[in-house]
Amino acid sequence: MTEQRTQQQRTGRSPLQTERGNTVIQDSVVAKIAGIAAQEVEGIRMGGAASQAVSGIIGGITGGRGGQTQGVSVEVGQEEAAIDLTLTAEYGKSIPQISEAVRRNVINRVENLVGLRVTEVNITVSDIFFPQEEQEEQRELEQEQQQQQRVQ
Repeated sequence: MTEQRTQQQRTGRSPLQTERGNTVIQDSVVAKIAGIAAQEVEGIRMGGAASQAVSGIIGGITGGRGGQTQGVSVEVGQEEAAIDLTLTAEYGKSIPQISEAVRRNVINRVENLVGLRVTEVNITVSDIFFPQEEQEEQRELEQEQQQQQRVQ
């Protein structure tokens, strides 16, 4: 059990509410932490297929990568947070096992880094992906970028 949870059980107060003042955590902070934590689990990509495609196009143009909050929706209260994730799973991996690993990691990260109790992590698996196809698409994108740089 984490020290923050132990403190909350002892005092009955959130570590974000102290004698010297309160700390308010914005939804965007929890969403970013949850998105990063989910992406730490092997075998998933955040967002559905359509949002990944748009993110890939934008990333190819800007040279950046997809945002950490893609596929993440949160509701944050003073002491609790509820998190909804939409993700794509790698073909051949156990979706129940991946989902549980994502859920555990997100809860652990949010509770330890933010101090909010996570009441639920709902996961929607909207598609599957094939790693070989992703690698081929990445190579094609890199070749296109190199050709564009030569032209300029």
